[in-house]
Amino acid sequence: MKTIIYMVRHAESPYTEGTERTRELTTKGKGDVEKVTQILKGEGIDFIICSPYNRAILSIEGLAQYLGVEIKTFEDLRERYFAGEIIENAELLSVINGKFNDFDYSLPGGESNSDCQNRAISVIKDILKEHSGKKVAIGTHGLVMTLMMNYFDSSYGLDFLNQLKKPDIYKLRFENLELKEVTRLWNE
Repeated sequence: MKTIIYMVRHAESPYTEGTERTRELTTKGKGDVEKVTQILKGEGIDFIICSPYNRAILSIEGLAQYLGVEIKTFEDLRERYFAGEIIENAELLSVINGKFNDFDYSLPGGESNSDCQNRAISVIKDILKEHSGKKVAIGTHGLVMTLMMNYFDSSYGLDFLNQLKKPDIYKLRFENLELKEVTRLWNE
């Protein structure tokens, strides 16, 4: 049975504001939320699920309000936990770019791509089984989205991650648990 998942990468969020869980959106990010809603409001979406992080929720909140549906958060859709202590953004980007293909690599106290992918995929598999034949929007993060898509098609890797925008939207068509088609819906 055909199931559609809309991956919605969160809108622009200031890296230095708040903690990972509570960061807000920038002015540009807030403006882009309306564009996300406009793109997705006619798609016939049945359910909205999301990372528990504020920036992901805020990015699909307009759509949820328009559709009159509740956003259900899943802890396992959170952003990858990179390290046990705070690291600078430049160092983080270097680690992501340099070690992306080593799925078992992690910084001290952090999780690996493999760990992150496994926890997020468990949610996606449940969604595909429980909501077979439905349309589901997922508020997510760039790396987590890439790792979820990579699980079903290994061509979604570092190059894909590096070209993503904030926000970005991809429509994934599944037949049972098999990814059949991917279409980018966001255009700037």
